[in-house]
Amino acid sequence: MPKAPYRVCILNRRFYRNIGSNANQTRLLAAGGRPWRECAIVGTKMSERIYNFSAGPATMPTEMLERAKAEFLSVRGSGMSVMEISHRSKLFDEILEKAEKGIRAALKVPNNYRVLFIQGGATLQFSMIPMNLLSPDNSADHIVTGHWGALAVEEASCIGDINVVYSGGENGFSDVPKQGEVRFSQNASYVHYTSNETVDGVQFDYALDAGALPVVCDMSSDILSRPIDVEKYALIYAGAQKNLGPSGVVVVVIREDLLDWAPRRLPKQLTYKAYADNVSMPNTPNTWAIYLLGLMCDWLEEQGGTEGIEKVNREKARLMYEAIDKSDGFYKGRAKRSARSLMNVTFSLPTPELDAKFVEEGEKNGFSGLKGHRSTGGIRASIYNAFPLKGVELFVDFMAEFERKNG
Repeated sequence: MPKAPYRVCILNRRFYRNIGSNANQTRLLAAGGRPWRECAIVGTKMSERIYNFSAGPATMPTEMLERAKAEFLSVRGSGMSVMEISHRSKLFDEILEKAEKGIRAALKVPNNYRVLFIQGGATLQFSMIPMNLLSPDNSADHIVTGHWGALAVEEASCIGDINVVYSGGENGFSDVPKQGEVRFSQNASYVHYTSNETVDGVQFDYALDAGALPVVCDMSSDILSRPIDVEKYALIYAGAQKNLGPSGVVVVVIREDLLDWAPRRLPKQLTYKAYADNVSMPNTPNTWAIYLLGLMCDWLEEQGGTEGIEKVNREKARLMYEAIDKSDGFYKGRAKRSARSLMNVTFSLPTPELDAKFVEEGEKNGFSGLKGHRSTGGIRASIYNAFPLKGVELFVDFMAEFERKNG
């Protein structure tokens, strides 16, 4: 195929999807553009990266992606991609160890906790947790503050008795319980809650204290976004595709004594002990996701760890909510101010038609992934660790201009 000088080329989505054919590539070259495999984004200048507000899979640091790109064909000079090497090789042992050390350092995980890498998504944990921790003679307490907490109850109920000790459903999942408000059941094996709800945009700003009752927390959408005290939890789990890297792996941080709690005979792949005894490899792990998770921990350390990234996250959230609050109701926040998420900013405009127009014009201006969850509608802007502060600054300018034109 002949070379062509670099020129900016604007592509519509249909043309981009189909541009892989020789005919389409020739058409693009004739227009002064480049072959499809060199196009970085759709609808704006090639080679630029847009601002991705997707709730997950979500944006990742450009520096981390560049590192992965450099090693894609030959990880650590092996002559093989990380997706090609044996998970039983010494090289992957080193990659796995690096990822575990990265999580331990970032969270300051105590020695009596194990860090496990499990497949099946965080949703598998909704049932795997009660399989391993819920005695048939007891129940489990659940705090429900949004979409994912409700799904956790639905799945856990297939395994045993579940008590919903708090539900924010009556107030439209716009709030979280006040500290000390929840009363726990006497016969509960543990209490489960979701620290940040991506759909509804609410977040706990404190660590739940349940006394002697083990606390299990779904931190899928805010893990590593701020410092936490791991010892306040019996088990923490998080899907990787928000703050830890790509989808395909779940991090479980579990106190060692819980590994022997399983009250029933289970298939090996559904026990935490099997993962602990086999260094997270009772079967073939997702080598690519674990590799990228290790790189993400390197990037986080360069940002000053959880202490450093929390400062940036709070500034991003401050700018977003300030723009909402100053709009005189044109933008209406979904969450109560005391429960607003630092990770997922949810709001709506005066009409569904304006919501749709906002999303459409946002796309044209390089802001992607703004459409709210199908269960809530409205707008959702996810600003996880890797989302740049500059992107938020530009976005609030866009919000002000959209309000000026449509308010």
